[in-house]
Amino acid sequence: MDTIWLMETNESWTVDSINLTDIEFWRRPWGERHSAFATLRRERPISHFEEPVIEGTSIEFPAGNGFYALTKYRDVQTASRHPEVFLSGPGAVSTMDLPSEMVEYFSGMISTDDPKHARLRRIVSKAFNPRNVRAVEDSIERKADEMIERSRTSGTGDFISDIAAPFPLEIICDMMGVPPSEYATVLHHSNIILAFGDPDIIPEGQDPVLLLLESGAALTAIMEDLGKYRIDNPIDDITSALVNAEIETEKLTQQELASFFVLLVTAGSETTRTALAHGLHALTEHPDQKTRLLADYEGLAKTATDEIVRWASPVIWMRRTLAQDYTLSDFDLVKGDKVLLYYLSANRDEDVFENPDVFDVGRTPNDHYGFGAPGPHFCLGAHLARREITVMIRELLHRHPDIHSTGTPSQLASSFLNGVKHLPYSL
Repeated sequence: MDTIWLMETNESWTVDSINLTDIEFWRRPWGERHSAFATLRRERPISHFEEPVIEGTSIEFPAGNGFYALTKYRDVQTASRHPEVFLSGPGAVSTMDLPSEMVEYFSGMISTDDPKHARLRRIVSKAFNPRNVRAVEDSIERKADEMIERSRTSGTGDFISDIAAPFPLEIICDMMGVPPSEYATVLHHSNIILAFGDPDIIPEGQDPVLLLLESGAALTAIMEDLGKYRIDNPIDDITSALVNAEIETEKLTQQELASFFVLLVTAGSETTRTALAHGLHALTEHPDQKTRLLADYEGLAKTATDEIVRWASPVIWMRRTLAQDYTLSDFDLVKGDKVLLYYLSANRDEDVFENPDVFDVGRTPNDHYGFGAPGPHFCLGAHLARREITVMIRELLHRHPDIHSTGTPSQLASSFLNGVKHLPYSL
């Protein structure tokens, strides 16, 4: 078994040797990361860390007081269920407070609080009516067929570029009515946004923050143009439904529509992309679990999909900012404190999951936080992501039961996304 998936590593962690700010920590093998979080959960479940320093950028960020890491399932749950105390608005996807234009580009609805968040969610939810949802689900089946056939005839041998990355992204583009001619552009810019400065994706000497802004602007421009056209030329796509959805005179602005699109093609596709990559490698490293799935996929489809998402924990954390003083598990937080809700750690909490470091496709119960914790910010696209993962794994195992990864996954150097850049595989 590949040692990156094991808890037993050569690293002997102490709480003072763990630095969640240091990018070098996030370059460590996954097993070592999980071992470090186990140490934090056991010895210092709410820990303070300094804010990271972004190197190679001319953009200045205001100095902050660091953040508290919430590593226990119960604390992540509490923070998520009290949005009036734990605010998302100051910037849910960054440890640093971001300029307002960056918040709009890259997080939109994620980085809002009520009443604005409730308004956006109402409008978006109306656009995802049963008829539109059925159309999207039908497209998942078609796109899975297309991706697998494409990988068979002209694949590169990299599971990320052949299947995991284009599959959810093209579904989202189809759903929004983005033409195929724009797929490569959308994938390029979404990769830059998701890279978080990883040197394998951001060219040497380039300013990572400026590239981030440029990619956000490029995706925004695509959707602003399409949104304006769909107002007068609606068709059966989600963009038409969004621009024409109206609840008590409330409609999405062009900027809100564009921000929602950026959110979909980045965070919305990343969960499926990362889960599929981790899932294929986990099934390769745990052949007994693959055998179980091959024998009874329909019976295990639901539990297997949730176990893959728990195992992968695609989004490592989300940030909240204290609106007032609050005592959490006997720990005193004060107004203005920043906390990071570590879903990656909560999903391995020994108090909640029996044998959390065992990959079990029949695990039940499995109330993981792979789509966020219960509360107003629970992932709106959780159903879509589950469906995508379920269909693709089913089709891959049905058509190519010998499919397996053939090498070590290349980890994304990011503290925010548990991403995989490359994964060699064979059908």
